Amino acid sequence: MSDELRRIVAIDDPYLLLREVTTRLADAQQEVTELARLRRRVVQDLHAQGLSYAQIAAKAGLSRGRIHQIRHTGPAPEGAFLGRGSVIVATPLRRDDERGRTVVAVDDVSSGKRLEELARSYGLDVTSEHVPVTGTIDLDRDGLVVVCGPRMSQEMWDTYAQDPVLAWERAEDGPWTVVDRKTGLVHRSGQDSASARPYDVGYLGRLPRPDGQGTLLAIAGIHTQGSLGVVQLLTNDLNTLWGQVGDQRFSTLVGVEYDPDTSEPLSAELLCPLYRHDEETSV
Repeated sequence: MSDELRRIVAIDDPYLLLREVTTRLADAQQEVTELARLRRRVVQDLHAQGLSYAQIAAKAGLSRGRIHQIRHTGPAPEGAFLGRGSVIVATPLRRDDERGRTVVAVDDVSSGKRLEELARSYGLDVTSEHVPVTGTIDLDRDGLVVVCGPRMSQEMWDTYAQDPVLAWERAEDGPWTVVDRKTGLVHRSGQDSASARPYDVGYLGRLPRPDGQGTLLAIAGIHTQGSLGVVQLLTNDLNTLWGQVGDQRFSTLVGVEYDPDTSEPLSAELLCPLYRHDEETSV
């Protein structure tokens, strides 16, 4: 019996005991899920290196059947791209100046809900919250997935500024753009172009937290359709993204063609490589 279990068993207050047991069970289930994910990842990595299931089994002291079962069951390793154990999906509130009230954009709601569904499909616990109209948000927390551009939050502005390759900048004629410092390309939304078209640009990156003790996943579009396109890319290609960057810091841009009537993405494709920040010095 572990020390923690002994502590809980010794609690006399039945209500405190019930609360402690419930909390501990939730924590234990998260730990079991993440251990199973890690175990499956190890088997997949060893198999990808050329080892047979029989060889892995012999070296690990397990049966070949057990190794084969691990490889094909349990939570998929790529779920760790979003977080470990649990994630917090944060989407922005907006100010309706005409009506003098706080509102949510339909596209932001859709992005948040789809991210929540994606995370749950990988066995992650999910909570949601809003970035208030003030833009103030505590970024020093584990498992944060923030759908919010730099213009809506000073905290997010400072976070995006840590990206060594991709920079949010206003064009001389006013609209927001994203500049690829490595190539010099300036990426602009189709809504803001001379010949307007249903096309937007989305940003996806894993960036450092202000406290330096971890990272957060940042998603933003020049307009809301860009964020929706990023979420579609994650939904369709999470395994590929995980294979390229794992849980390391990175950023990339996504070109999104969308239905002008519904804002639903019709296609979402990478506009640049997945820039790994540990490989990028000043560019």
